[in-house]
Amino acid sequence: MTDMTAPSGPMLAADGTPLKQSLARALRRQKRRALMLIAPLLLFIVVTFLMPIGDMLFRSVENSIVPDTLPLTVEALKDWAPSSGEAPGEPVFAALAADLKIAVAAKRHTRVGSRLNYETPGISSLFRKTGRKVKKLKEGDYREQFIKIHKGWGDVAVWETIKRLSGKYTTSYFLSSVDAEATEDGVRMKPEKERIYLFLLKRTLILSITITITCLMFGYPLAWLLANLPMRTSNLLMILVLLPFWTSLLVRTSAWIVLLQQQGVVNNVLVALGLVSDDNRLDMMFNATGTVIAMTHILLPFMILPLYSVMKTIPPTYLRAAKSLGATDWTAFWRVYFPQTVPGIGAGAILVFILSIGYYITPELVGGTSGIFISNRIAYHISSSLNWGLGAALGVMLLVVVLVLYGAYDRIVGIDNVKLG
Repeated sequence: MTDMTAPSGPMLAADGTPLKQSLARALRRQKRRALMLIAPLLLFIVVTFLMPIGDMLFRSVENSIVPDTLPLTVEALKDWAPSSGEAPGEPVFAALAADLKIAVAAKRHTRVGSRLNYETPGISSLFRKTGRKVKKLKEGDYREQFIKIHKGWGDVAVWETIKRLSGKYTTSYFLSSVDAEATEDGVRMKPEKERIYLFLLKRTLILSITITITCLMFGYPLAWLLANLPMRTSNLLMILVLLPFWTSLLVRTSAWIVLLQQQGVVNNVLVALGLVSDDNRLDMMFNATGTVIAMTHILLPFMILPLYSVMKTIPPTYLRAAKSLGATDWTAFWRVYFPQTVPGIGAGAILVFILSIGYYITPELVGGTSGIFISNRIAYHISSSLNWGLGAALGVMLLVVVLVLYGAYDRIVGIDNVKLG
């Protein structure tokens, strides 16, 4: 009788190796090949996205300029308490003299003065003036010599600032970004007239939401027309929708200035039609209104395209079926058509909101004093005031706000329901 039982031992591949081992090796080879294909993209993302964000996070807390430039002074200040109400003693001034002689030779004293000036205005000029005369200091009685050079060296607030910023890392930039400051008694909000960043953040969010809503109001019917008109007409309208992409941003913004200013085309037409008097021309430029109008025009395609791509996939037979069952036009639209376009609304709203919250060129040109965003202050600190730490802290704050709103949106709507077509 023949034995029909299978031979014992692992199943082998054609080359004689165990089949499980051969499959695992082939899978590892496939994963390595896939990794090599996406490696350039990963490298691009790391270099152009993750590294800049990491650098921004680091700059928002980095403070090495003070301890690196004034190491002896920082060490000597450890035993001094601002609560004494008096400037430090002779040992601290002697350490400051030694540090400044080295810093002046390396031309670093103005940099540390600029850093401290962000916290206490006036310190920058104090360091510049002292730097010009530090070589003339004589041995002994440094305290009196420094105060003679500049009376600010006898101010307790100056020394309190130096001591507070003596660490390599600081929270002062983040405190400033929320209109707060650190004092000997703890963290407190700045005086009302000095608070600006929370106000700008609130304005940025309100205007960004307003722009998103106006884009939806204008974009939804336009997308519906594009999706339901004959192909030839739809293609022609799509070219008009995409036309702004082919025009310079500065040209488009400048065109709105010409159209909307008080002596512009729109006001002249309204005056000619008798709708407004020549003495009461509409103020639509260099304010929040101008920002909303110009940015709605610029970002409208980012709302239309996701809506169009989703609407194009909705069969028109759904509406006809709803009407055949007795539904009115409004009921068929609201109960059948609109729910299917929600994914497109979500995608367009996210695109427009995130783009608008970070815009700064258009608000800078047409926003005046009431239509600028917090991104305009970030650009100012990065390019003009060179207060990169505060600019980075404001950037981190804006990033956190966007992530929080994105998380809330995911909870309410569900990011899985967002579709681009």
